[in-house]
Amino acid sequence: MNQIVDISRPSLFENFPDSVSFKKLRKRLVRQTQDVIDTFGLLDRYAVKTGKANRPKWLVCLSGGKDSYGLLAVLLDLQWQGALPVDLLACNLDQGQPGFPKHILPEWLENIGVPYRIESQDTYSIVTEKVPANKTYCALCSRLRRGILYRIAREEGCDAIVLGHHRDDALETFMMNLIHGGRLAAMPPKLLNDEGDVFVLRPLMGCSEADLQKFSEAMKFPIIPCNLCGSQDGLQRQAMKKMLDNWESRKPGTRQVMAKALTTIRPSHLHDPRVFDFLGLKPGDPGQSEDGVPF
Repeated sequence: MNQIVDISRPSLFENFPDSVSFKKLRKRLVRQTQDVIDTFGLLDRYAVKTGKANRPKWLVCLSGGKDSYGLLAVLLDLQWQGALPVDLLACNLDQGQPGFPKHILPEWLENIGVPYRIESQDTYSIVTEKVPANKTYCALCSRLRRGILYRIAREEGCDAIVLGHHRDDALETFMMNLIHGGRLAAMPPKLLNDEGDVFVLRPLMGCSEADLQKFSEAMKFPIIPCNLCGSQDGLQRQAMKKMLDNWESRKPGTRQVMAKALTTIRPSHLHDPRVFDFLGLKPGDPGQSEDGVPF
């Protein structure tokens, strides 16, 4: 049976700005996150409430960047409000980057009273040794990091690792896959790993990077810059970001429209016979709407 867990108000919230604009921002981020959790089934509320499932435990991954700080803050907010019956364990992976300020995250997490685990693994040396200086580190770094996080999740009894990717990350990934990968794919809000024992959750998929930036600045999070991938110029992701920024400046709201498109897919109007049975289509079948499709 599930135990009733008393969640006290984290000290993180004691210093929330009192302005109307911040209250609206906080409410928007919380609402958008809760919408993603419910829409994509990141949490089976019914099973937890009825005792058919144990209280979940999530490994919240902190990099020290604005997005992961915002992720933890919003999840703590939902947890404190009683809208997220989940135990949270913050986790930072110290990858051995030269000059990494090891004290910042432990001190901050202890100050706000959040349980955490710091894991030290020198993936920095592996990545810089294996990848030529003129190539991007992201792919190998991500694979190594993800494998370590899966292990930690299992060791800590966590059902999922939770990442701070947001709406703009998903759109940049979509454009990279479209232009460079030749496929239509973005970042899923919910993913089951290959072994089938750990979920990867992205509750911020409905939140914009601009809102998370404003939230971070208002909350004065102690940001730790990434000097591994951030030191390389010309990354494909940065190119996609600049392109989306240009579109957004020309037509405000473009990112939101594109994000809506990721949730409104019409397989019959694409060209993949694996997702739509073109060969089996015959007279008498339900028609395919031509709305918006020129002849």
